[in-house]
Amino acid sequence: MSNKVAFKMKLKPGHVDEYKRRHDALWPELKELFAQNGITDYTIHFDPETNLLFGIHSSDGRQGAQDLGTNPVVQKWWAFMADIMETNNDNSPVTIPLQEVFYLK
Repeated sequence: MSNKVAFKMKLKPGHVDEYKRRHDALWPELKELFAQNGITDYTIHFDPETNLLFGIHSSDGRQGAQDLGTNPVVQKWWAFMADIMETNNDNSPVTIPLQEVFYLK
């Protein structure tokens, strides 16, 4: 069974083009890690008024993308992205889960 995982993060001002450039060149090993863990249909949206990023993806129920933080590939990606995002002490993005309040299928 597939479920949706939604969350928000914050981009540092003026970095949306760089954020997009880095994600357009997403590392193959990160894509493979997501696939191996049942993470699909991953989209991130940007709100220019607040610099908030809204992520949503499907998960087969094992875990969400933000739950893979012990993997070295994810840790390397976090370090790569830390200069343009708000992060925690371990370079993980400050991530706030979002509650679904409406879904039209």
